[in-house]
Amino acid sequence: MLGVTDLPTYLAAVVLIVLLPGPNSLYVLSVASRRGVKEGYKAASGVFTGDTVLMVLAAVGAGALLQTSPVLFTAVKVLGAGYLGWLAVGMLRGALAMWRSRRSPDEEAPAGEEAAGAVERPFRRALVVSLLNPKAILFLLSFFVQFVDPHYSYPALSFLLLGTVSQLVSLLYLSTLIFTGTRLSAAFRRRKRLAAGATSAAGVIFLGFAAKLAVS
Repeated sequence: MLGVTDLPTYLAAVVLIVLLPGPNSLYVLSVASRRGVKEGYKAASGVFTGDTVLMVLAAVGAGALLQTSPVLFTAVKVLGAGYLGWLAVGMLRGALAMWRSRRSPDEEAPAGEEAAGAVERPFRRALVVSLLNPKAILFLLSFFVQFVDPHYSYPALSFLLLGTVSQLVSLLYLSTLIFTGTRLSAAFRRRKRLAAGATSAAGVIFLGFAAKLAVS
């Protein structure tokens, strides 16, 4: 169909790949748990936009460019690792503020925390996290071509179909995370230690993502 070979196998592979934890999905869950469904979908929109850009770049051969230009690949990788590290530091600072205020369960969130949330801009952050991942372009290029018929006259349509299927699976998964996150949000408002612990864990995990990207 439209030059795509073995669509059921591709769909099964996409589901498994989307379910793997990564910085994008973790960030969407974090935003939804702290700020609700609307902000969670803003972060998810950033992920969708970034993934779409990467898919288009993969389709036109940007992956080959990164493979043949080690300097460019290293530059983008360092930028991506640095941005993930910056996000991790912000999460850990927020967690520290929560730990300091955990003895006041009935108080509203500190003004500084509200102000930080107001300027967080989930869409932009999620978009940058998605775009500053050169390995994603290489992966998409090498993954998609396995399911494209080389003899099909319009390979762009094949990539479009594969990308659309991938985005639909991602939408379902991120929606699940968002609505799960809002339930976590209610628990976090009641239990500040739980919120502080979860935010600390997210910050540490993001540091791990940054380190893994930097040394890979």
